[in-house]
Amino acid sequence: MGGGKEFEIAREFEVEGSPGQVWAALTTGTGGWLRPLKYEPREGGAAPFGGTVTRWDPPRRLTARVEDPDGVPGQSLDQLDQFIEPRDGGRRSWLRHVHSGVFTEDQDGQYAKAVRRTDFHLHTLRQYLAYFAGRPAVFTALDGPPASRAPDALVRLARALGLPDDAGEGARIRVEAPGEELDAVIDFRSRYFIGLRSDDALHRFFRRDDSGAPVGVRVHDFAPHADAKRAELAWRDWLHHLYG
Repeated sequence: MGGGKEFEIAREFEVEGSPGQVWAALTTGTGGWLRPLKYEPREGGAAPFGGTVTRWDPPRRLTARVEDPDGVPGQSLDQLDQFIEPRDGGRRSWLRHVHSGVFTEDQDGQYAKAVRRTDFHLHTLRQYLAYFAGRPAVFTALDGPPASRAPDALVRLARALGLPDDAGEGARIRVEAPGEELDAVIDFRSRYFIGLRSDDALHRFFRRDDSGAPVGVRVHDFAPHADAKRAELAWRDWLHHLYG
């Protein structure tokens, strides 16, 4: 593999929802927990990031493989393999998620970041399945200004939102979000990620200075009249004000 280093990140867990609901979340409902992605529903069909569907067996197994992923430096191969099994008479499911591939640069650093992202995204998938499965999502994504590349950028963002420094996962808080106040639960909190869940949305915040990138904000809004453009403008103004 051209001197690259193979990697594998495997996770398995039980989730809310039938195998059909989990399959829908992984294939057509990705805007509710990750970002909008499209799969051509057949083996040999197109997959995200210039990839190919190599296994399409609903609602049991989905595999997609990407050679030389678009816009991903330092990686020559990326593959996602998802296995779904029914539990509790089909009311719940068991999901095995395997992310594998080949890193060609900074292998240890790339692997550490991939592990962190995997765990956060799969956590968000579980939140989506438990609280919002099947609801259409309006997805908004934006990055902070260059000043948000600083190591303390996520700490500053948390304080600006009104999150106490000692508030951990499970804490219910009042959030000062752009243009609105939210009653939310902190569903995830680490040095690199913050996840907030309200009645109608999942807000995700990413620290990415270790990649030379600014803070990232992702909103999965399930409210009936959600407006992606309005949300993007509000958050962009807020981030530029925060980081000057």
